[in-house]
Amino acid sequence: MVKEELIQRSPVRVFMKSIQGGLKPGELGLIASPSGIGKTSVLVQIALDKLLQEQKIIHISFTQHNDYVLAWYNDIFNEFVMKKNLENEQDVRNDLVKNRVLMKFNQEGLTVDQITRSLRAMIRDGGFAANHLIIDGYSFSSAEGKNISRIKEFAVELGLSVWFSCTVRDEPFYDVKNIPVIINDYAGFFDVIVTLNPKHDYIELAVSKDRELVSPENPALKLDPKTLLIQ
Repeated sequence: MVKEELIQRSPVRVFMKSIQGGLKPGELGLIASPSGIGKTSVLVQIALDKLLQEQKIIHISFTQHNDYVLAWYNDIFNEFVMKKNLENEQDVRNDLVKNRVLMKFNQEGLTVDQITRSLRAMIRDGGFAANHLIIDGYSFSSAEGKNISRIKEFAVELGLSVWFSCTVRDEPFYDVKNIPVIINDYAGFFDVIVTLNPKHDYIELAVSKDRELVSPENPALKLDPKTLLIQ
């Protein structure tokens, strides 16, 4: 299979179509679930989909070492290669690495303004014209509205789409609209909200918010509980 076929046949295509083609520049998306359900895997699959289209990604991790995140990229790409018999595997892999930057920040040690200054310097002055930003492991609280607002402004300024992961820890995890309770005060900053819900033999991928639509019709998508790949 050539790279273009892999892009078109990816389950990520179905996911993106279900949210009006995916995040646009300046939009924020959120993937929420309890710990260990598959948020990082979904973020990496979204990132790989963009990388295969020769777009540039910055992946920030707040809780995990870069070698752990790198392992996710390698493992999921290897799954693609094995299942789809991808042609020119090494050339494709080299392009992915060239268009991806992995970063790790300590949320307690830095302000959002310091983080966005570092990113702006890389994107504008460092010549890495990123299209998308992945923010994994960010610790949300009821007081985070101002910081999310600043990240939204930064995304609009630089024309970035931004996907967050959100770990829900205390029940009830979600309100009646399936929006994570922990972000209820500032859910309006997020254009798309997705939840991962463990079922008996799979993990349901459900869209809770799609721009103006709350509780929209959900795509028939799930995660394999063993590989955590979108199906």
